[in-house]
Amino acid sequence: MKTILALEASSDLASVALWRNEGVFAGQEFASKRSLSADLFPVLERLLEGVPVIDTIVVGLGPGSYAGVRITIAAALGLQSVWGCDLVGIPSVAALGSVTESYQAIGDARRGTWYYSRVRDGLCEEGPLLLESAEKLRAALSRGVGPVRSSEALPPEWNSQMHAPKAAILAELAARSRGILQRSNLEPLYLREPHITVAALR
Repeated sequence: MKTILALEASSDLASVALWRNEGVFAGQEFASKRSLSADLFPVLERLLEGVPVIDTIVVGLGPGSYAGVRITIAAALGLQSVWGCDLVGIPSVAALGSVTESYQAIGDARRGTWYYSRVRDGLCEEGPLLLESAEKLRAALSRGVGPVRSSEALPPEWNSQMHAPKAAILAELAARSRGILQRSNLEPLYLREPHITVAALR
């Protein structure tokens, strides 16, 4: 009987879930704010009460909130050190719908850039990719099939449906060994180097 803990905090709505016997038996969603590092651990404490052991921890890797993904990875690493369990990472965009859906996932990567992924049955068949302009995003969408989804509100021109990534979907994907991108040494899917402003010399 395999028990899986899933953590997802790449969007404004964080979630955690426990999977066992082919289904989620416990979970919670909560706002992913600046206080996520303080909010996450009480949720985990309540969720894990009475759970003797976790066999696998799965974390949503983004793209999305860099801080949120880093916090969930850090929490997963700490718990892994206690349980000695497997640790895997799956792109958060693979959890914007059920494991049997096909869709295109997009997001604003800031400073005029966008990310794009084509998801089918819980697998990222393309991406996540960093696209350098709105024109390139339009071209990618024109080649893809299925509805357009995003974990944030976007301008109407993109005709995107808002869907927060769900820890429950990550847990199901991990249970099926689908979509796993990383193992053990997890890193966020941060698609470009951070922008650093250098102070002018005086």
